[in-house]
Amino acid sequence: MSMHQPLSQGEAKVYVKDYLDSLGLVERLHRLLLDVIKDEFERLGVLEINAVQALLLFNIADNEVTAGELRSRGYYQGSNVSYNLKKLVDMGFMHHQRCEIDRRSVRVRLTDKGREVHKVVAELFERHAENLNTHPVLGDGKLRTINEALGQVERYWSDQIRYIY
Repeated sequence: MSMHQPLSQGEAKVYVKDYLDSLGLVERLHRLLLDVIKDEFERLGVLEINAVQALLLFNIADNEVTAGELRSRGYYQGSNVSYNLKKLVDMGFMHHQRCEIDRRSVRVRLTDKGREVHKVVAELFERHAENLNTHPVLGDGKLRTINEALGQVERYWSDQIRYIY
């Protein structure tokens, strides 16, 4: 039983609009994140790597992972993870090695060159966090509140997917 009263027809329309606005914002934020990363590498004169590849290297960090693990994290929807991993290996940003147990699976980890890219992205995000912390709209723990709300949406969507299957 719901603790909330049902919305009136007018309130429901407003809530649907707010939901659609949130969806659009999340989508735009992801694209902007990639643009911010791309601009940082262009500023540094590093043009051989794209933003999705830089984000892959950032998220791998000191871990050794498979393409399947990266895909399952869901960070790279709309990109071909296997293609990007192959390119990163070919360009010397990552090492790859077949798994001993499952020869079909390849494990990847960063090279020194890949760790340099990770460092650039980490420093970029640290600068942003420091600047946002002093921002009047996002300081004083407000970013944590946004993260909690987005986490609840993520859990809701995950539950919807599980419910379907």
